[in-house]
Amino acid sequence: MTLSKVRNGGTKGLLSLLLLVCTSLVANPSHAERVKDLASVGGVRENQLIGYGLVVGLQGTGDGKDVSFTGQSLKSILSSLGVTTNPYDDFDLAQSRGRPLELDNVAAVMVTADLPAFAKPGQRLDVNVSALGVAESLRGGTLIMTRLRGIDGQTYAIAQGSLTVTGLNEEMAGTSIQVGVPTSGRIPRGAIIEREVDTPFGTSEYLVFNVHAKDFGTTDAITTAINEEYGEGTAFSLDGVSLAVNAPSDTSQRVKFVSMIENLEVDPSDPEARIVVNSRTGTVVINQNVAVKAAAVSHGSISVRIQTLNTVSQPEPFSDGVTVGVQNAGIAVDTEGEAVVFEPGVDLKEVVSAVNAAGASTSSLIAILEALKMAGSLHADILVM
Repeated sequence: MTLSKVRNGGTKGLLSLLLLVCTSLVANPSHAERVKDLASVGGVRENQLIGYGLVVGLQGTGDGKDVSFTGQSLKSILSSLGVTTNPYDDFDLAQSRGRPLELDNVAAVMVTADLPAFAKPGQRLDVNVSALGVAESLRGGTLIMTRLRGIDGQTYAIAQGSLTVTGLNEEMAGTSIQVGVPTSGRIPRGAIIEREVDTPFGTSEYLVFNVHAKDFGTTDAITTAINEEYGEGTAFSLDGVSLAVNAPSDTSQRVKFVSMIENLEVDPSDPEARIVVNSRTGTVVINQNVAVKAAAVSHGSISVRIQTLNTVSQPEPFSDGVTVGVQNAGIAVDTEGEAVVFEPGVDLKEVVSAVNAAGASTSSLIAILEALKMAGSLHADILVM
């Protein structure tokens, strides 16, 4: 492989670190992994819960009268507790009658939580609370009793408690500062489970294992390892992701059987050649199976400079002209770049070395990889996040 010299060394340290990590991975061949790290039991999953509630006790940072449903919700809760509120639905009319309903200390929120598999009534969950209206901050607030429902509309948990808000929003004398997001928070162990979710784990004839990554080789390797350990016919593949296992009918024996299967060690197949690009952070990850064919890459860095100089145009003395502002702009474009040549059979280490020696930035690396892919010289999946 021949490389031309370039003068820019912008991300040399970052790419050197990437090269060091990738070289270490190549030097240490793939080793056996546990089944529990490669697959999960079908039906053993979390379920999402959602609820609508009110946060009270705020220091004037709530919804106020700008959100109508906050007042309606507060009236409904107070009525259920036997408290009589003003009979007027219109806030301005209620205020004119001398009986306003202040809502500066109340905020409407959405409450979400994840219900773990096999969760039992009486256990507790962490909940997330997010402002729904125009509340400025939930700091110091308390969530009052809120039903958390599943997709079937049934109530599975009840949430209530004081919020933990890490965000901060302060304003004084025309100056404001905001740290984090003050309109969302958490309540650790803030929900009590009231209903258990039925799972087919103890009643199904077969146990299904779903491989985390779609890979026929890994699925076949897990099936083979189970049959070698517990007898031919114990497990059989369903497709490239799933395999079924004959399991004992007794629940306690089934739990022990699954634990033994999860601890079996399997040699997974090599992953597909893949490049993952995070366009927001500029992160690029290339696995060791990526290789390129013969190609020549000419990458030029373009620098655009825009300079603005504002001046004032004054009229002549004793004339009828007016003073006006004049905006002058200057634009300069510089381009430079040299070619990088890859010979056939280049592997991951040589690709990273070439880019490192060229001193290209992360955005330039992304552009080079996409160009190689379009030219047919790079056989790998490029995933852009």
